[in-house]
Amino acid sequence: MSETKSVIVERELPVPPEKLWRALTQPHLIADWLMQNDFAATAGHRFRFTADWGSVDCQVLTVEENRMLSYSWVAMGLDSVVTFTLSPTRTGTHLKLEQTGFKPGMAQAYGGARIGWNNFLDRLSQLVEKQA
Repeated sequence: MSETKSVIVERELPVPPEKLWRALTQPHLIADWLMQNDFAATAGHRFRFTADWGSVDCQVLTVEENRMLSYSWVAMGLDSVVTFTLSPTRTGTHLKLEQTGFKPGMAQAYGGARIGWNNFLDRLSQLVEKQA
């Protein structure tokens, strides 16, 4: 059985997709809600997130401005993909984050990602709403 699990976190944010896109793609803003990084919104760009606990090696996979962003996320035995999907709503933007690739036996990484992404998206929400 090689079935993988995904972490999915969704949020409704009272800001337009363009504003949320900036927070997802500008390195200084990403550092405010996620981690230090050398990100560039260019497909194929390799970058790294760094934190006090270590680092995550990544590569940009998909860039559809104001709509979708995905990148690989490789750290501590986890080889996964993180995808952000933005959909405009009447009152702002629906944000869906999905991290795929959690294999059986990765319960700790899966649980950590569920908690971690909820915390990160809380910080992202605060950041974009503060900038309104």
